[in-house]
Amino acid sequence: MSFVPGQPVTAVVQRIEIQKLRQGENLILGFSIGGGIDQDPGQNPFSEDKTDKGIYVTRISPGGPAEVAGLMMGDKIMQVNGWDMTMVTHDQARKKLTKQKEDVVRLLITRKSLEDVVSQSKGQNPRPGCFTYKH
Repeated sequence: MSFVPGQPVTAVVQRIEIQKLRQGENLILGFSIGGGIDQDPGQNPFSEDKTDKGIYVTRISPGGPAEVAGLMMGDKIMQVNGWDMTMVTHDQARKKLTKQKEDVVRLLITRKSLEDVVSQSKGQNPRPGCFTYKH
Protein backbone atom coordinates (compact mmCIF):
# COMPACT_ATOMS: atom_id res chain seq x y z
CA MET A 1 0.00 0.00 0.00
CA SER A 2 1.49 3.32 -0.98
CA PHE A 3 0.19 6.80 -0.49
CA VAL A 4 0.80 10.39 -1.49
CA PRO A 5 0.95 12.85 1.44
CA GLY A 6 -2.18 15.00 1.55
CA GLN A 7 -4.17 12.55 -0.60
CA PRO A 8 -6.84 10.09 0.64
CA VAL A 9 -5.63 6.64 1.64
CA THR A 10 -7.62 3.48 0.94
CA ALA A 11 -6.54 0.30 2.70
CA VAL A 12 -7.99 -3.10 3.53
CA VAL A 13 -7.99 -3.28 7.31
CA GLN A 14 -8.71 -5.78 10.04
CA ARG A 15 -9.94 -5.09 13.57
CA ILE A 16 -7.80 -6.52 16.36
CA GLU A 17 -8.64 -6.21 20.05
CA ILE A 18 -5.85 -6.75 22.57
CA GLN A 19 -6.57 -7.33 26.25
CA LYS A 20 -3.59 -5.90 28.14
CA LEU A 21 -1.86 -8.24 30.60
CA ARG A 22 -1.41 -6.79 34.09
CA GLN A 23 2.02 -7.39 35.67
CA GLY A 24 2.15 -5.45 38.94
CA GLU A 25 1.77 -1.78 38.06
CA ASN A 26 2.39 -2.41 34.34
CA LEU A 27 -0.07 -3.24 31.57
CA ILE A 28 1.63 -5.37 28.89
CA LEU A 29 0.61 -5.41 25.21
CA GLY A 30 3.29 -7.84 24.02
CA PHE A 31 4.53 -5.98 20.95
CA SER A 32 6.89 -3.21 19.86
CA ILE A 33 6.46 -0.57 17.18
CA GLY A 34 8.64 1.30 14.73
CA GLY A 35 8.06 4.22 12.42
CA GLY A 36 6.38 7.58 12.74
CA ILE A 37 6.55 10.90 10.93
CA ASP A 38 9.70 11.80 12.90
CA GLN A 39 11.57 8.62 11.87
CA ASP A 40 13.56 7.69 8.75
CA PRO A 41 11.16 5.61 6.60
CA GLY A 42 14.09 4.14 4.67
CA GLN A 43 14.98 2.15 7.80
CA ASN A 44 11.59 0.40 7.94
CA PRO A 45 12.04 -3.21 6.82
CA PHE A 46 8.26 -3.78 6.55
CA SER A 47 7.34 -0.94 4.21
CA GLU A 48 7.49 -1.56 0.47
CA ASP A 49 7.26 2.19 -0.08
CA LYS A 50 10.36 3.66 1.55
CA THR A 51 8.60 7.03 1.97
CA ASP A 52 5.87 5.50 4.20
CA LYS A 53 6.16 6.98 7.70
CA GLY A 54 3.41 4.82 9.20
CA ILE A 55 3.54 2.92 12.50
CA TYR A 56 4.49 -0.75 12.08
CA VAL A 57 4.67 -3.72 14.45
CA THR A 58 8.36 -4.62 14.72
CA ARG A 59 8.28 -7.34 17.39
CA ILE A 60 5.73 -9.71 18.91
CA SER A 61 6.27 -11.41 22.29
CA PRO A 62 5.58 -15.15 21.91
CA GLY A 63 2.42 -16.07 23.82
CA GLY A 64 1.76 -12.43 24.75
CA PRO A 65 -1.54 -10.58 24.45
CA ALA A 66 -0.78 -9.24 20.94
CA GLU A 67 0.06 -12.68 19.54
CA VAL A 68 -3.05 -14.20 21.15
CA ALA A 69 -5.17 -11.44 19.53
CA GLY A 70 -3.71 -12.15 16.07
CA LEU A 71 -1.35 -9.20 15.61
CA MET A 72 1.62 -10.00 13.37
CA MET A 73 5.08 -8.57 12.81
CA GLY A 74 4.92 -6.14 9.89
CA ASP A 75 1.30 -5.10 10.51
CA LYS A 76 0.71 -1.39 9.90
CA ILE A 77 -1.36 0.28 12.61
CA MET A 78 -3.97 2.61 11.11
CA GLN A 79 -5.98 3.40 14.27
CA VAL A 80 -5.73 2.90 18.04
CA ASN A 81 -9.03 3.13 19.94
CA GLY A 82 -10.45 5.32 17.19
CA TRP A 83 -7.41 7.65 16.98
CA ASP A 84 -5.87 8.04 13.54
CA MET A 85 -2.26 6.77 13.50
CA THR A 86 -1.32 7.54 9.90
CA MET A 87 0.43 10.86 10.66
CA VAL A 88 1.84 10.61 14.20
CA THR A 89 5.31 10.67 15.72
CA HIS A 90 6.76 7.51 17.22
CA ASP A 91 6.27 8.92 20.73
CA GLN A 92 2.63 9.91 20.06
CA ALA A 93 1.92 6.35 18.87
CA ARG A 94 3.62 4.83 21.91
CA LYS A 95 1.59 7.04 24.27
CA LYS A 96 -1.73 6.12 22.58
CA LEU A 97 -0.92 2.42 22.90
CA THR A 98 0.25 2.49 26.52
CA LYS A 99 -2.42 4.59 28.25
CA GLN A 100 -2.56 3.19 31.78
CA LYS A 101 -6.33 3.62 32.20
CA GLU A 102 -7.15 1.45 29.15
CA ASP A 103 -7.20 -2.33 29.68
CA VAL A 104 -8.19 -3.01 26.06
CA VAL A 105 -6.59 -1.66 22.90
CA ARG A 106 -8.67 -1.77 19.71
CA LEU A 107 -6.58 -1.56 16.56
CA LEU A 108 -7.30 -1.21 12.87
CA ILE A 109 -4.35 -2.75 11.06
CA THR A 110 -3.47 -3.52 7.50
CA ARG A 111 -1.06 -6.14 6.24
CA LYS A 112 0.18 -7.24 2.84
CA SER A 113 -1.72 -10.54 2.95
CA LEU A 114 -5.04 -8.68 3.45
CA GLU A 115 -4.37 -6.55 0.38
CA ASP A 116 -3.48 -9.69 -1.61
CA VAL A 117 -6.67 -11.54 -0.59
CA VAL A 118 -8.87 -8.64 -1.69
CA SER A 119 -7.07 -8.11 -4.98
CA GLN A 120 -7.37 -11.85 -5.77
CA SER A 121 -11.06 -11.94 -4.93
CA LYS A 122 -12.32 -8.88 -6.82
CA GLY A 123 -16.09 -9.09 -6.93
CA GLN A 124 -16.22 -11.57 -4.03
CA ASN A 125 -16.61 -10.77 -0.34
CA PRO A 126 -13.24 -10.26 1.41
CA ARG A 127 -12.28 -12.22 4.52
CA PRO A 128 -14.65 -11.80 7.48
CA GLY A 129 -13.58 -8.97 9.75
CA CYS A 130 -11.86 -7.09 6.93
CA PHE A 131 -13.14 -3.92 5.36
CA THR A 132 -11.92 -0.88 3.47
CA TYR A 133 -10.65 2.10 5.46
CA LYS A 134 -10.58 5.49 3.77
CA HIS A 135 -8.66 8.28 5.42
